[in-house]
Amino acid sequence: MEHKNPIQVAGRLFGALEFLAETGSAGLMEVSAALDLNKTTAHRVLNSLIYMGYARQNAVNGRYESTFKVVDVANRIMGMVDIVQIVRPYLRKLMEATGETVHFVERDGIDAVYIDKVESLSNGIQMVSRIGSRIPLYCSGVGKAMVAEMDEWEIEEIWNNSEIIRLTPYTITDHDDFKAELEEIRERGYALDNEENETGVRCIACSLKEPMGSARHAFSISAPVSRMDNDRIRELADSALKVREEIAEKLRS
Repeated sequence: MEHKNPIQVAGRLFGALEFLAETGSAGLMEVSAALDLNKTTAHRVLNSLIYMGYARQNAVNGRYESTFKVVDVANRIMGMVDIVQIVRPYLRKLMEATGETVHFVERDGIDAVYIDKVESLSNGIQMVSRIGSRIPLYCSGVGKAMVAEMDEWEIEEIWNNSEIIRLTPYTITDHDDFKAELEEIRERGYALDNEENETGVRCIACSLKEPMGSARHAFSISAPVSRMDNDRIRELADSALKVREEIAEKLRS
C-alpha cells in the first residue's frame, strides 16, 4: 500500500473538508496554514469544494463551512445496513421491560421521521404517532437528543431553519433556553419531552451515535403524564441508557 497519496489534489480536497468538519468554520488563512498550502492554492481547493456542494462561504463573515452533503453521502452508506432490523429486538425488549410504547426515528433535515414503533400491549392508551410521520427536532425528545450531539454550527442551522412555534404551553421557543436544555441533555445522557410536542405525553429519548460518529437516529419511551412522574422518569431513564449501550455495542460489532 502506498504511504503517499498518488493524487495530490484529492489529498488537499479531503484535507480541507476534514478540517472544516472538525472546526465548524474557518477563514482562508486558517485553511492555508492547516494544510500547509499557499493562499492561492487553498483558495482554489475551497472553491472546488463549494462547486461540488461540500462547502459554502458564509456571506456575513466570509468564513468557509462544510455543508450537509457529506452527511448525505454517509447516510447512503449507512442506508445499506437495515438499522431497523438491527435495533428492533432491543426496542421490543425495552417495551417489555417498561410496559410503554417505544419509538425509533431517523433525522431528516430539521425533522425526525418515525421509522419504527413498538406499541405497548399492556395498557389501553395508544400513542397517535405513526411510522412515516414527522416531528420537529427542536421540540421533541428524540430531536433534542440528536441535536445535543451536534456541533455548534449545526445546532444554529437547525434552530434558524425551523419554524419555532409554541405547540403547547411547554414548548421551548427561546433560543437561550433551548441551548441550556441541550447542555442538560449532555450532562444526564438523555433528553426529555415534557409535553412540548403533544399535551399530556412525556417522553424519554436517547440518541444513537453510529460507528461513523453521527447521531442520525434516536429512540424514545413515551407515556401519558399520569404514568410519567419524576420518579418513573428516573427509573425509565436507567432502562433507556442501558439499552442504548447494548445497541451501540451491536452497531460496533
